[in-house]
Amino acid sequence: MATTEPTRVQEEQLDKGLKSGALGLVSTTIIATASVAPAYSIAATLVFVVVAVGLQSPIVAVLAFVPMLLTSIGYSELNKADPDCGTTFTWATRAFGPRTGWAGGWAIVAADILVMASLAQVAGQYGFLLFNANGIGTNPTSGWVLLVGVLWIVAMTYICYRGIELSANFQKVLLGIELVMLTVLSITALVKVGNGSAPPGHLTPSWSWVNPFHISTFSAFASGIILMVFIYWGWDTAVAVNEETKDKNKTPGRAAILSTFILLVTYTLVILSMQSFAGVKTTGNGLGNTANAGDVLSVQGKLIFTGGVGSWFYHLLLLMVLSSAAASTQTTILPTARTTLSMAAYRALPKSFAKIHPRYLTPTVSTIAMGLASIGFYVAVNFASNGIGVIGDAVIAIGLYIAFYYGLTGFACAWYYRRNLLSSPRNLFMQGIFPVAGALMLWFLGGWSVWLDYDVATANDYTMWTVPGLHWQIGGAFVIAVGAALAGVLFYLYNRYTAPAFFRKETLTRSTPTLVPDK
Repeated sequence: MATTEPTRVQEEQLDKGLKSGALGLVSTTIIATASVAPAYSIAATLVFVVVAVGLQSPIVAVLAFVPMLLTSIGYSELNKADPDCGTTFTWATRAFGPRTGWAGGWAIVAADILVMASLAQVAGQYGFLLFNANGIGTNPTSGWVLLVGVLWIVAMTYICYRGIELSANFQKVLLGIELVMLTVLSITALVKVGNGSAPPGHLTPSWSWVNPFHISTFSAFASGIILMVFIYWGWDTAVAVNEETKDKNKTPGRAAILSTFILLVTYTLVILSMQSFAGVKTTGNGLGNTANAGDVLSVQGKLIFTGGVGSWFYHLLLLMVLSSAAASTQTTILPTARTTLSMAAYRALPKSFAKIHPRYLTPTVSTIAMGLASIGFYVAVNFASNGIGVIGDAVIAIGLYIAFYYGLTGFACAWYYRRNLLSSPRNLFMQGIFPVAGALMLWFLGGWSVWLDYDVATANDYTMWTVPGLHWQIGGAFVIAVGAALAGVLFYLYNRYTAPAFFRKETLTRSTPTLVPDK
């Protein structure tokens, strides 16, 4: 009896109007790695990881890499069949239908807008610290910091508006500064630990640091992993610019996977060196001192780089964190604009979001709208929190959205290729087992983060909200996450009733070719 080969899933591809072939593997990998903003992410998160898991921070960094790698494999496999800049939105719609796909697209938009306030705040403060205006730079409530943060978003939005190649070249410079300085910082710290010139409380690296069973509780372990997932977040930008790369079916996926390995090496080195140099004490420069939570790298940098040359290196360190925030601000705008471009092309958003600049070949309305939404949110939460608490809670709330849309992509991959999974061991693992395993890990962590964000007793939030009349105290991060979800529901309903074609499966199905938006 004759057997038939399983049909390989493949979508017909049409140009969406973006500038195709503008990015190679190196440029795409740089954009993916820069999107994560390693220096900014460590500066803003490492203390909280140490508070949660203590000396086990290095192994937590390695373990958090696992779901990231597995999920990136799912992205790579889906991109081979359907290199659409809508990524999760497009793939989840094809796999599970318009409602699920729209939710995935909104999760990307919500996460990116929520993080922009923190990025702008860091850029504003470090801009003043770089020029020794410490009185302003150390004051997050300063109106000058707010102004510079807003101007920073405007500048990064303009660069994204002008073209993908300009964006990529700018990223090469920023990421180069970042990785070189992180390496110099880490090696110098380890040398000082080795020769005994590190501050009191420094530690000698130990194999016990890579034993996860030394973590006090499972809740602490989960909290640390969730924080590290945020530190890894952003590599999917490589796939969001897929329609602008050379060999768009393969290059974006390879860049996404490669960037996760670059991040693994970088984070392991930096966390190991900082923990060795500073220790985990709760005073002074210790990584357990929550007073250092917003800026742990500059605190260590002052002690690592000493003397005349040290002052020069310290200012380079400030420039590194500033450039990291700049890189991430830009590469946060890039994928979000392309997600909303794709959603509009399939009529899941107002048609205006699909407009492309005739000269720069970039999304116009989508890019500007992302910049304006980011500014509006940043200004609102800055005033609401006097530049401190609510911005921190916004960053914490992002974890739920990251877990949701990354995990959704993993599930979509397995369902998308479900008829091919048994055709070979390679397909079973790369298109099924690995993406689903990553998705299950992330959705479990996302669910756990909801509880951590809700229960103020977990001390996971900067602020809390008391329910009027009931006297319930709810974590600020949970309130922000729910608020972003409700905004998504309202926007969904608006689009569902003003332009129902997408939601009736008339514009995007499994076999729908990629659409070309109007220029």
